[in-house]
Amino acid sequence: MAQPTSVSHGWPDDPVPLAPESAPVPAYGSGSLGDLLPTLVAGQGVPGFEARIAGLAPADRVCVFLVDGLGWEQILAHPAEAPYLTSLLGSSRGGTGLPITAGFPATTATSLASVGTGHHPGTHGLGGYMVRNPETGELMNQLKWRPWTPPKAWQPYPTVFQLAHEAGIHTAQVSSPIFAQTPLTQVALSGGTFHGRLSGEERMDLAAEQLAAGDRSLVYTYYSELDGAGHRFGIDSDAWRGQLMLVDRLVQRLAEQLPARSALYVTADHGMVDVPFDEEHRIDVDEDWELRAGVALLGGEGRARHVYAVPGAEADVLTCWREVIGEQFWVAGRDEAIDLGWFGDTVDERVYGRIGDVVAAAHDDVALIASVGEPLESRMTGMHGSMTPAEQLVPLFEVRS
Repeated sequence: MAQPTSVSHGWPDDPVPLAPESAPVPAYGSGSLGDLLPTLVAGQGVPGFEARIAGLAPADRVCVFLVDGLGWEQILAHPAEAPYLTSLLGSSRGGTGLPITAGFPATTATSLASVGTGHHPGTHGLGGYMVRNPETGELMNQLKWRPWTPPKAWQPYPTVFQLAHEAGIHTAQVSSPIFAQTPLTQVALSGGTFHGRLSGEERMDLAAEQLAAGDRSLVYTYYSELDGAGHRFGIDSDAWRGQLMLVDRLVQRLAEQLPARSALYVTADHGMVDVPFDEEHRIDVDEDWELRAGVALLGGEGRARHVYAVPGAEADVLTCWREVIGEQFWVAGRDEAIDLGWFGDTVDERVYGRIGDVVAAAHDDVALIASVGEPLESRMTGMHGSMTPAEQLVPLFEVRS
């Protein structure tokens, strides 16, 4: 059998790899998603928390509205579709807007765990879309929770919602009914009461009611359809713009119903990048023998890969990946990525083996797809996961009553 031909990536013969230390590490501890709820509940007097994000004044009643896929750069690029959110940038409606960072990888499972627990990825342990379970050696999809893994063993820390509820805060989550009993909800967003509503309008109205239900309240609500439109059609599509227009109306609807002494915070789990459909921008690991050599498992997702090497091949895989894709990806070994703070200040022992022997984060508008192993994900138009501003920066809009 003839040896497979390496895929040509169209780069110079001797590319200069990106230095891993040049990657823009998220603002853990002072301005990331994991810092939001601890700051807010510290202002409500919940024991054990302190403010981490400067400038957020305390409020008795707090609502966090998380819009899946609502990146900061995408909002700035679409003022016509988001007039209400855009108006908050100038504080003309009594609100403010600024960017914070999602955390790495910039993906839903990781970000929701950061939001809900107040911990960073290296601590809560949901460090990617798919990671290896060190106990079984299998890839674990942390969004779909497949194969099933005991939730509390996987993420043992209490959520901020649980601790707020125990401290006497009226605590509620308002989301789609399909999320009521999911393992991700259990480990990241549980505490107080869950209220399932199908439409975005119903969620906004009920979130306002739940805010008013307590003298001190913490309410979380969520909308996912913007992210779905971006994955399927891209952030330059009419479908995505239509969803952004709806999100803008939902935010205004909720803001106009805020009870007294309330603060609404609108944020997101990640931004998004449209990846062109050609071989230069979509590098198919399943068709590239160089990138597959020595690789036992391919985790993560297209723009943020965890690469698990065959035992003994770790150094060779790292060298190869740097040589082949290092001009368009930040490529680091596990210990190097940890030391650089990609996953936060600390990494728990139980989390260490979930991180790839090699971690690759996209710098350009490229993706490492796997057409055989990940056919659905490989066909997505919009993608996310890395540390670029388009993916990493998410809004923190504030409206107060």
